Amino acid sequence: MSCGEPHETDCSEVLDHLYEFLDREMPEGDCTKFEVHFEECSPCLEKYGLEQAVKKLVKRCCGQDEVPTDLRSKVMGRIDLIRAGEAVPEQDITLGGTDQAATARE
Repeated sequence: MSCGEPHETDCSEVLDHLYEFLDREMPEGDCTKFEVHFEECSPCLEKYGLEQAVKKLVKRCCGQDEVPTDLRSKVMGRIDLIRAGEAVPEQDITLGGTDQAATARE
């Protein structure tokens, strides 16, 4: 997607990192570059608005579900391993000690 106009920040870069921008998981300088891009590029601004609306809808519809404490701990542990560059075990993350993922595959 592109408006056909040259930009300091390329449309493909903006769209590749759109969720990082939406979640504010990028440096402030990059956020500023993206904001400038959205002011200049209506197709990217439209895509940003659509993804922002979807994110809000998902949060409103699914944001009230309680995550089991043990599942949260396992997921956070895996994230820590990945960030540290360590090998991640191949086993499935399970709820309450049962292997629901394996059961779902069968």
